[in-house]
Amino acid sequence: MVVLGIESSCDETAAAVVRDGKVMLSNVIASQITVHERYGGVVPEIASRKHIEAIAPVIAQALEDAAVTLDEIDGIAVTKGPGLVGALLVGLSTAKALAFGRGLPLVGVNHLEGHIAAIFLTQNPPAFPFVALAVSGGHTAIYLVKGFNDFILLGQTRDDAAGEAFDKAANLLGIGYPGGVAIDRLAKKGNPEAFSFPRAMRDSLDFSFSGLKTSLLTRLKGLSAPLVSEELPDYAASYQEAVCDVLTEKTIRAAHTVSAGRIVVCGGVAANSRLREKMTGDAHAAGIEVFIPPPVLCTDNAAMIAVVGTHLLQAGFSDGLDLNAVSRIPLAVAS
Repeated sequence: MVVLGIESSCDETAAAVVRDGKVMLSNVIASQITVHERYGGVVPEIASRKHIEAIAPVIAQALEDAAVTLDEIDGIAVTKGPGLVGALLVGLSTAKALAFGRGLPLVGVNHLEGHIAAIFLTQNPPAFPFVALAVSGGHTAIYLVKGFNDFILLGQTRDDAAGEAFDKAANLLGIGYPGGVAIDRLAKKGNPEAFSFPRAMRDSLDFSFSGLKTSLLTRLKGLSAPLVSEELPDYAASYQEAVCDVLTEKTIRAAHTVSAGRIVVCGGVAANSRLREKMTGDAHAAGIEVFIPPPVLCTDNAAMIAVVGTHLLQAGFSDGLDLNAVSRIPLAVAS
């Protein structure tokens, strides 16, 4: 089965062609980072307009890279949520038009399930069940994954997502956008033990990063002199270490709690080099295997959407042309 995936939930316009839910024939992503950089974050209305401009060329490029035509596509998978409604509607409208015009089956995909499914595009995917840490700018949650469309929520953030915490810290430090990338790059030059930042809710599998952000703000406001550039790496490294400590500790504890011997880390923050290093090392010491997609499959992409779409279509699921965007849609209920 050859599936065309379309993703437009935030500020990446993406299309991909995937065969049998595991072979990525193409994966095209049009980024809007330079557009939103001046605002320090994604502006929903601008994102929607940029999706409109990019969606057709991105799909055409994905088909060309895969060396297939629409006549060779067996189905279309598109992100239905969660995400920015205006942005989602661009991808949905395009997917529905293609499905209607070509008489192809259409299926809407949960963006979070897509992130988890990205691991099945790698050469050594895990067997079910496993524990997944889905961590990005908008989401931070731990799931027990028993199969496709079979999830149990083990823990989630009570306030900020980890990626949001990185973006806010980068803004406070004045080091650029996107914040996670800027902090990761700068932290490599710093001392992660230079400053003490809080690790909240250590007795729970839930997360809270608002206090961490406030701690950095309070520390910066309390400085007797303006922050100098030489101090930035230590702040970045110490702050990043606090985030990675909590993410790693809670995910490994969750795996032990449900007796899972495998962990998948996915989402945009999974591209963070320190999180990849720490999770792999600490989990290995605990006798747990860790699976993390390459960075290009951690950030928003359409190949991951096509993977989920393939399994849904093969199971006989499809959506009508009344499929709509949903800004918030849970992947699973709490255990």
